[in-house]
Amino acid sequence: MLEQLLQESGAILNGHFKLTSGRHSDIYFEKFRVLESPPALSALCTEIADQFRGQVDLVAGPTTGGIIIAFEVARQLGVPARYVETVDGTKTLRRNASIPSGARLLVVDDVLTTGLSVIETVDAIRAFGGTVAGVGVLIDRAPNPIDFGAPYFASYKVEAESWAEDEVPDWLAGIPITKPGTRA
Repeated sequence: MLEQLLQESGAILNGHFKLTSGRHSDIYFEKFRVLESPPALSALCTEIADQFRGQVDLVAGPTTGGIIIAFEVARQLGVPARYVETVDGTKTLRRNASIPSGARLLVVDDVLTTGLSVIETVDAIRAFGGTVAGVGVLIDRAPNPIDFGAPYFASYKVEAESWAEDEVPDWLAGIPITKPGTRA
């Protein structure tokens, strides 16, 4: 059912993509198609919320797409949300946001490839005194498991190969490159 929702929302794209991680892939998950589709987003967030129900006090997500996911998962869990922004290349809480002492946080994000955004968000939460009780993502396309130092859950896991710039196969190199994403 989740794959069908992703297909119907237009979130799964095929071609030659340079990912925000710098790696190349023949499949891309356009998170904004999911974020624009309340049925798809709600279903994926329900999977995360159900996995961590009763285990967290707050939900935190990074800008851009993580904000919407954090809001929806927090809404479903009945807990507040926090939003982690990037300032001078470092993820941090802003706008007078704080984390209560002893609070257990669930860190959420949209698409996991290298884990960099999640790791930076986890580090920011810990720097503000929060305990990361779990990590949840909508879509996991990472080639190998990543240890975030907390329980991990993905609503949808897909086998999606990616290649470093100097390892792009000839069949993919012959397709014009599209560079989607939000990280500059």
